[in-house]
Amino acid sequence: MTPAGPRDIAGELGDFTAGPRLLAIAAAAIGIGVISAYVALALLNLINLCTNLFFFQRLSTEAATPAAHSLGAFVILVPVAGAMIIGLMARYGSERIRGHGIPEAIEAILINGSRVEPKVALLKPLSSAISIGSGGPFGAEGPIIMTGGAVGSVLAQFLHLTSAERKTLLVAGAAAGMSATFATPLAAVLLAVELLLFEWKPRSLVPVALASAAATVMRRYLMGLGPLFPVPAHPDFIGPQALLGCAVAGLLAGGLSVVLTQAVYLAEDTFHRLPMHWMWWPAIGGTVIGIGGWMFPQALGVGYDVIGALLQGDVPARVIIGILVVKATIWSVSLGSGTSGGVLAPLLMMGGALGGVESWFLPAAGAGFWPLVSMGAILGGTMRSPLTGVVFAIELTHDLDMLLPLLVAVTVAHAFTVLVLRRSILTEKIARRGFHLTREYAIDPLEILFVREVMRTSVAALPADAPYDSLRRALHGDGPRGRQRLYPVVHADRRLAGVVTRSELQVLVDDAAADASLPLGAILKTAPTVAFPDESLRMVVHRMAESGLTRFPVVSRGDGTLVGMIALTDLLKARTLNLEAEQRRERVLGAHIALPFRMGRPAQPTGGTPT
Repeated sequence: MTPAGPRDIAGELGDFTAGPRLLAIAAAAIGIGVISAYVALALLNLINLCTNLFFFQRLSTEAATPAAHSLGAFVILVPVAGAMIIGLMARYGSERIRGHGIPEAIEAILINGSRVEPKVALLKPLSSAISIGSGGPFGAEGPIIMTGGAVGSVLAQFLHLTSAERKTLLVAGAAAGMSATFATPLAAVLLAVELLLFEWKPRSLVPVALASAAATVMRRYLMGLGPLFPVPAHPDFIGPQALLGCAVAGLLAGGLSVVLTQAVYLAEDTFHRLPMHWMWWPAIGGTVIGIGGWMFPQALGVGYDVIGALLQGDVPARVIIGILVVKATIWSVSLGSGTSGGVLAPLLMMGGALGGVESWFLPAAGAGFWPLVSMGAILGGTMRSPLTGVVFAIELTHDLDMLLPLLVAVTVAHAFTVLVLRRSILTEKIARRGFHLTREYAIDPLEILFVREVMRTSVAALPADAPYDSLRRALHGDGPRGRQRLYPVVHADRRLAGVVTRSELQVLVDDAAADASLPLGAILKTAPTVAFPDESLRMVVHRMAESGLTRFPVVSRGDGTLVGMIALTDLLKARTLNLEAEQRRERVLGAHIALPFRMGRPAQPTGGTPT
C-alpha cells in the first residue's frame, strides 16, 4: 500500500485554534481590566495610608516617602511592627500572602488550576500595604499583579469555564493591575506572555491585551497619564563606543542579577535553619530593614522618588553607594524572610544605582542614560524577561531613542544570567516547592509533521469475508504481521470496513475451530477511530488522548481507502527528528579554494612564450 499524497485541506488546518468562545472571554477580560484599575488605585492609596500612619501618625492617602520621617532611632521599630502583623496574618489568615506575588501567581496557574482563594484577594493587598507602608524596601507591582490575578480568578470561578479560560482571566487581571500601576500596557502584556501564560495563542493573548488596554484607559481618569519617570532627551544614535558600553552595562547588570538572586535565597536558606516558627521570620527581616533605614533612609519604602532622581542624573555618589549596599542588603534579607512585597521597583532602583556608577567611566551619553540602560538590563537579567525589560523601560520614560541601547544591554544581561543561573529569582521559588517549569517556547514537532510521514504502510489487513485459515495465518504468522495488535478489515476495493484487535481475533479463531460458521463480522468494530494521512500528528495525539486508543488505521479522506497504520510508538519519530535537528552537526556547504599552483610545484603556463 502507498500513502495518499498531500491534499488541499485549508478548511481543516489553520494557523490558530481559537473559536467564537474567544469573544466571550475577551469581554469578561475587559471588565476585569476595569475592575483591576480600581483595585490598583485602592492598593496604592492603602500603601500611602499605611506610610502616613506608621511614619507620620496621620490619617492621609497623600503620597509620602518614609525617608522624610523624624523618628530618629525609633524608626528601627516601625518595620518590625509591620513585619509582626504580616507574620500573624500569614499564620492565621493565609500563607499564600508571603512572597513577592509573581511566583504565587505562577503556582496558582500551574498547580491549582488557576484558582485563587477569595481571602487571598483581600489579605494579599492588605499585607503588602502594611509591609511597604512600614518601610519594607519593596515595590507595589508584585502584590498588585497577584491581587489583580486573584480578582480575575475569583470572578472566573463564578462562571462556567475551563481551567485554561480561568488562567486567561487570572493573567488578564494580573496584567491589568501592572498596566494601571505603571501606565505600561504593552510591557504588562509581554510580562504576562513571558512569565504567566506559558503559551502564545490568540485565545489568551487577545483577552489579556484587551484587559491591559482597558486598565490603561481607566488609569487616565483615576491616576493620570504617564510617563511615570520622565527623562531628559537622549540622542537618537549614540555611536559604536556607547553601544559597546551598553554591552558592558549588560554584563555588569547580569552579574548584579546573579548576586541579588543568590543573596535572596541565601537569606531564605538561613531563615529555614532558624529554630523558630516561620511566623517570626518577617520580624527578624523587619529588624534588618529598620537598622538599614536608620543608616540610610532612602532605602525605605518603594522609592519612586529616588528612581526618578537617578534617571535625572543628579544623585550624589553617597546615595548611589547606599542603594547598592544598604538597599540590596535589606531587600534580599527581608524578601528571604517571607514577608510580602514586589521586586520590580527595587530592581529598578538598584539598576539605576548601578548605572550611576557606570556613568563614572563609560562614555557620556546624556543625563540618566546609563541608569536607564541598567534598569532595563537588570530586569531582563533578574526576571529572565528580556522583551519586558526593554519595553518596560521605554514605556516608563516614553524615550523611544533608548530602544537600541536597551536592546543591546538587556540581551547581554539575559544571556549572561541564562548561562550562569539555572533558574531565575521567580522560578527558583517554584522549584523549591517541588515543581519545575521551562521558560522556553517552541513549536512542538507534532504540529508540523503529518501522519503520512510516520505511518506504517506494511500492515496485515483482513478481507471482510476472510475464511478461518486466513484468520489463523494472520494471527500466527511470522514477522511483523505476527506481532500486529490491531487488524484493519477491508472490503474488496480496500475501503475500510472496521477493525479487530489481536485478542478478539484469538477468541474468534479458537471458537471457529469448533464452529467454522462464525463470521468475522461478529467481532468487527464497524465505526473505528481513524487518522488521515494529511493531518498533523498533534491532531492524532489529541484523538488518542480523548479516545484512550493508541493505534489507528489511516484512510484516505475521499473514499476511505486503507493506506496504513499509525501507533503511539510511531509518534516518537517526530521527537527523533527534532533531536537530530538539535544535536547532529554537519557541514552543508564545503569551502573549495582554487590555488594557482600545487604545493611545492609551480603552475605551468597554458600558452604563449615562456618568460
